[in-house]
Amino acid sequence: MKYVNVESVEAGEILGKTVYSSNGTVLLSAGVQLTVFMVNTLKRIGVTTLYIQDEAYKDVEIEDILDEATKRAIINDMSVTLEAVRSGKDWSPKKVSLSIDKLLNDVLNGRELLVQLTDIRTKDNAQYVHAMNVCLLSSVIGLNMGLNYNQLKDLAVGALLHDIGKVGEPSGSSATSKLHHTWRGFEVIKNKREFSLLVAHTALQHHEHVDGSGIPRGITGKDIHLFAKIVSAANIYDNLINGLSGNSLLPHEACEEMMAMSGTKLDRDILIEFNKSVSVYPNGTAVRLSTKETGVIVRQHRGLPGRPVIRIARGSTRFSLDVVEVDLAKQTTVFIEGVLT
Repeated sequence: MKYVNVESVEAGEILGKTVYSSNGTVLLSAGVQLTVFMVNTLKRIGVTTLYIQDEAYKDVEIEDILDEATKRAIINDMSVTLEAVRSGKDWSPKKVSLSIDKLLNDVLNGRELLVQLTDIRTKDNAQYVHAMNVCLLSSVIGLNMGLNYNQLKDLAVGALLHDIGKVGEPSGSSATSKLHHTWRGFEVIKNKREFSLLVAHTALQHHEHVDGSGIPRGITGKDIHLFAKIVSAANIYDNLINGLSGNSLLPHEACEEMMAMSGTKLDRDILIEFNKSVSVYPNGTAVRLSTKETGVIVRQHRGLPGRPVIRIARGSTRFSLDVVEVDLAKQTTVFIEGVLT
């Protein structure tokens, strides 16, 4: 499969990964042959990137940590939960807890995989996919830091619900007032006795910065809980790569931007674990090397996210192509010079 911009997709190509609706149901299944109408519809509902099947890269696997059934369940449960909060109805902590158990089971089974946040977003499901991604990345970072299961569960619940205070948020609310969504989220979560108070504090503190410049209270690193520091990094990363903080950045650009936040917005130790956890160049991404050759990322190295394996077709004509794989972990003088979008 190849990971491509939707603008380059043509009718007749085969969809590589399923597109979900806002409640977790399938909009378009992987394997469907795309029509002009389908492509135009995907653009209209806000899809910007897709996985497309390609004969030359049919063996390239997208190593998702989360099972498709887990994704559907989480997106659906978040849809139900946030709609209940929006309408002032009661919501089920048990449903959220069961979703987290499914997610953590997948995370524990996939502990050798790097996080690749490449799920297809639409305007309708973006809020739920964002919550799921922040939860996934936070859980992987927490696992790498040695948290036990109970700690991971509190972290994961806080990450999944970190933006729950945005539901029904009054327009024009002050960033420093108790109407800020972090305060609102804290109030919503703390009333659920089924959750640890740490979950509510994770939602409250996830916009705090280690240098004290954050909101809503402006506390510094020593007073910010570990869980909130982890969720802050995961939240910023997902916002950067999906344009929620402005223009969308490519994963390697977002990682560079986050490193510049070390010691100011983000905790240095968290960033070290973050960089070990995330795929800088996701499988299926087309890249240009320092040798001026172009190819597609086909495999990752755990612990070396910036040095993947690239498949390149060498030759002057289509009849004399020699397909080779360049392993950047071994060819240390070769670098990725750019990502082709």
